[in-house]
Amino acid sequence: MRNEGWRRLCGAVLRILAVAVAYYVTGRIGLLQRVAIDGAVVTPLFLPTGVALSCLLRMGLRVWPGIALGSYLVIETIGPFHLSGLAILAGNTLAPVCAFLLLRRVGFRAELDRLGDGVALVFLGGMVPMLISATVGSVVVVLSGSLPLSGFWSFWSAWWAGDAMGVLVLTPLLLVLRRPYGLSRDPLRWAEAGALAVGVVLVSLFVTRSSIALLFLVFPLLIWAALRFRLPGAAPCVLLVSVLAISAANDRVGPFADQTLFQVMVNLQALNGSVALTGLLLSALVTEQQNIREKIEQACLDMAELVDSLVPGRPAQGWPPPDPGPDPGERG
Repeated sequence: MRNEGWRRLCGAVLRILAVAVAYYVTGRIGLLQRVAIDGAVVTPLFLPTGVALSCLLRMGLRVWPGIALGSYLVIETIGPFHLSGLAILAGNTLAPVCAFLLLRRVGFRAELDRLGDGVALVFLGGMVPMLISATVGSVVVVLSGSLPLSGFWSFWSAWWAGDAMGVLVLTPLLLVLRRPYGLSRDPLRWAEAGALAVGVVLVSLFVTRSSIALLFLVFPLLIWAALRFRLPGAAPCVLLVSVLAISAANDRVGPFADQTLFQVMVNLQALNGSVALTGLLLSALVTEQQNIREKIEQACLDMAELVDSLVPGRPAQGWPPPDPGPDPGERG
């Protein structure tokens, strides 16, 4: 009995440490593309929020200390940890926890096989709860003197958008990776997937670094990914487009050249938000329609079997019924 308790405790500690490491590693990756607004640092795509929410959805509320520990380590990489950092740490922890509680409240399913699940993840998982971390963090930065009051709203909007995009871009991908998918043996299917991946890379590189406004060209590829491969195909494409767009925005090339920092952030977040919404909601809608079709077909099969069982001596015909051929009365 005591050994069983120790194993459970060790398992819980390992899960918390794993969450902290994942949060810290993705935080360091996100900070590679950070921008400075009036001397304060913010990133347009904060991946740890997606990691935190995914871990909560998979392992439950008991791993929240890992989010707090990971947040502390990320804050330490930016600068010395002061007492005011406790408020930022609390906001970074409370935001994904609230997102998890809101999603659980509305019956969110991690399979993302219903349109309602996609809508819930967008609003209750990303946009609404991330107001907490953005507001707390921005107020603390202003009160600490690191940011002038005039830059509050620019900094707040960039923080909120970065946290929300972390959920919309990374959480669907992590939820997909946790589910087993059978690999297709059809070579044409693999060829199509390869063509899609190459197309997304080439088109994204071109439109994010071209002086001509062609960002809309990524959307046919996202629609292709969602319709043909659903979330397993759309989620990686969304992440790839967002990362390449952020890289171009930081380099101030292509459609982001000769723009102020505020204009760059607005255009970048508008693109990332539109890309994430298109891929997530369309793939959820396609999956829901496919599931409805399969349920209807199964109901027809069950009904056909029931009818056959009620007619003595009649062999089971199954569904759909066989084609009776042309009507003899229609000849001539």
